[in-house]
Amino acid sequence: MDLLNFNMKTIFSQKHKLRNSQTELYGGQLVRPFECLERMDYIISSIEDKKVGEISEPSFCDTDIITKIHDKNYISFLERAWGDWVKSGFKGEAIPSVWPSRSMPSEEIPTFIEGELGYYCLASETSISKGTFEAAISSASVALTGAKIVSETSNAIFSLCRPPGHHASKNQYGGYCFINNAAISAQYFLDNGAKRVAILDVDFHHGNGTQDIFYDRSDVMFLSLHGDPKDAFPHFLGYENETGTGDGDGYNFNFPMPPNTSYGSWSSALNEATKKIAEFRADALILSLGVDTFKNDPISFFKLNSEDFIDMGKRIKGIKLPTLFVMEGGYAIEEIGINTVNTLIGFEER
Repeated sequence: MDLLNFNMKTIFSQKHKLRNSQTELYGGQLVRPFECLERMDYIISSIEDKKVGEISEPSFCDTDIITKIHDKNYISFLERAWGDWVKSGFKGEAIPSVWPSRSMPSEEIPTFIEGELGYYCLASETSISKGTFEAAISSASVALTGAKIVSETSNAIFSLCRPPGHHASKNQYGGYCFINNAAISAQYFLDNGAKRVAILDVDFHHGNGTQDIFYDRSDVMFLSLHGDPKDAFPHFLGYENETGTGDGDGYNFNFPMPPNTSYGSWSSALNEATKKIAEFRADALILSLGVDTFKNDPISFFKLNSEDFIDMGKRIKGIKLPTLFVMEGGYAIEEIGINTVNTLIGFEER
């Protein structure tokens, strides 16, 4: 394998470090988040070690595109949430404690930060800390810079985003996600000449936010391979019978799989997804790349080996579309660099 022939540019910003949350609610305890800043160190180290290609700073961010995807009031909330939390006298990081449940269906948005957090949050594991919004905007810039290059050159680009994005819906955060990087990238492609865009989500967890955003649209096909929501986060979305609504009917495909799924079974689902993309005749592909399908990931239950990610990359290359890789999850941090770069190597192998 001739690594010297690889030339996939990575877009990355050290501003991701502005989000350095110290608390996650997991198993009834407050623990250090699985989505930690060291994840990026391992990936960058592997990119440099394998000489995958140039690493560049983001240079483009269009907030109008962000608010085409996300509710403006939601983005405003994210911008001021930490400040409001601190002003209210709370000492820890911002974690919601109450939600608008099925028995409380009011559409009124609370004005006190405790209630606002519950309104805009879909899961309590994700705390908001100092610098979270600034890091999320930087992550969006990483994604949009990559989308711009792919749109202009058709070259594959790796947008190494942190925080990730695929759980962020039109107006909710959670699952470590605040702005949906894949979704805003798809909107960028559509605003700049593409007629149809496919988003293929290979993260272990269902991309509920991306599904929510495009569920009634026919210009974006969303396909997700993930742990069965009966057993895995986010639990309340990601079932096979969710196929879209209105104009989007028939453009949403979920491939839920059970615990201990091997690469053989997983790759069969990937084959089905790639057939759907070919039939859709997309102009561009966005890969929501989560490597938490790895067998030793601490919060997942698939059984992929590191070498399987090379084959995955080859299969993604076989789709034969201008491709933007957008980083999502992966929490076995000592292997996250190997598994991420193996995907890129498989895609770039001559």
